[in-house]
Amino acid sequence: MAKYLLADSGINWLAIMALLTFFFIFSVALLMVFGRGRGSYAEVEKQPLIDSYPLTEQNNPS
Repeated sequence: MAKYLLADSGINWLAIMALLTFFFIFSVALLMVFGRGRGSYAEVEKQPLIDSYPLTEQNNPS
């Protein structure tokens, strides 16, 4: 029924559904990012500092 009401008013209902879908997915993504506690990022914040491949003269001749 809503489809017929929107068809008479000249509003593109597919564009409205796409916009609502975007905002829904964006809101869920924001909740997932900001809903996590600081403890869950403890391993991730140390990753750039962990040197799993140490530089030696053989690997880096500069």
